[in-house]
Amino acid sequence: MADNGDDLYRTIAAPAEALFKERSSKFFAYAFPVVSAEEALEIVERLRKKYYDATHHCYAYRLGADGSVYRANDDGEPSGTAGKPILGQLLSADVTDCLVVVVRYFGGTKLGVPGLIGAYRESTAEVLAAAEIVEKTVDAIFTVVFPYVCMNDVMKVVKEEQPRIVSQSFDNVCTMTLAIRRSRAAALEKRLANAEGADVERKG
Repeated sequence: MADNGDDLYRTIAAPAEALFKERSSKFFAYAFPVVSAEEALEIVERLRKKYYDATHHCYAYRLGADGSVYRANDDGEPSGTAGKPILGQLLSADVTDCLVVVVRYFGGTKLGVPGLIGAYRESTAEVLAAAEIVEKTVDAIFTVVFPYVCMNDVMKVVKEEQPRIVSQSFDNVCTMTLAIRRSRAAALEKRLANAEGADVERKG
């Protein structure tokens, strides 16, 4: 990837919550940073048990740096009135690796399809507004194996290219695991490969 922001994505830094009221119905919105569908569904189940007396537990999530993995669930609301507007707000905010669950307590007055869509959309917008949005990088991971005598050459590259050191082990044979944003990975890989005695393996 070129260094044009293609290796950046937006997500939320920490869980957030918000309350939206519409004609005596209450919509409790919860946003969570997540990295897998399994994690997202575990949170949904946890909220179902915590708010067991709620009318609906509707949700949507987006996963992956490009947001290409997603799911929306209406949980018994009329089709397309809950999960889809929640997902729509995740798309509008351009956030991924994020789950939003909206827990509804029915207040006795039916909202109709437009009212439901608006309520789920607004409650999601409010919880995302309450969340801290952060930018993260899509990283390439390198494992570098080299003899101890070549330490200076490798460390010079690390100091100048400034990858994040994930792990390191120094002995007669040394191993370092390095992470760097994908747009800068090619330069790091080339310089490490040129370091005498270094064996470089790349992931991502």
